[in-house]
Amino acid sequence: MERNTVKRNIMISPSLLAADFARLDRELDDIARAGAEYIHLDVMDGVFVPNISFGLPVISSLRSVSKLVFDTHLMIVEPEKYVERFARAGADLITFHLEATKDPEGTLRLIRESGARSAISIKPGTPAEAIFPYLTLCDMVLVMTVEPGFGGQRFMADMLPKISAIRAEADRLGIDLDIQVDGGIDPTT
Repeated sequence: MERNTVKRNIMISPSLLAADFARLDRELDDIARAGAEYIHLDVMDGVFVPNISFGLPVISSLRSVSKLVFDTHLMIVEPEKYVERFARAGADLITFHLEATKDPEGTLRLIRESGARSAISIKPGTPAEAIFPYLTLCDMVLVMTVEPGFGGQRFMADMLPKISAIRAEADRLGIDLDIQVDGGIDPTT
């Protein structure tokens, strides 16, 4: 089969940051009724990125009211310190930033050992090749198409070659790898 004829599924993981926090349980119900299977949970610590969002207590509370896949994006320093707690709180998929840890391989292994699916993310300034050594330990790679930590930014189209490079390397290695893009996503992009 030629590469151009391969059909890939497109999944949408709406961001919880766009929800009305005064009615999160109803917002999650609305997301599920609309057909989404995932909810993207941006956890920001105010250190790795300049903003602070929410953490373990919110995720744990939401887990009791939702069957959506909790796509948990850790934008925090030293994510390896928190992986097991996020998994216990209900994270189904845990993504951390390559730039946030000194031990990406160990962090990916820890995520899998905790029972969650593992993912690694890279910021716009990090080349795709930086994550190639870790692809066999990933269920997903997240390519940031904006600078992490702020909503409302414009999609950086110059990240598209990075996505293609990751797909080509995963295909070369024979890895069934999901690639997620985050930032500036709308019906046009």
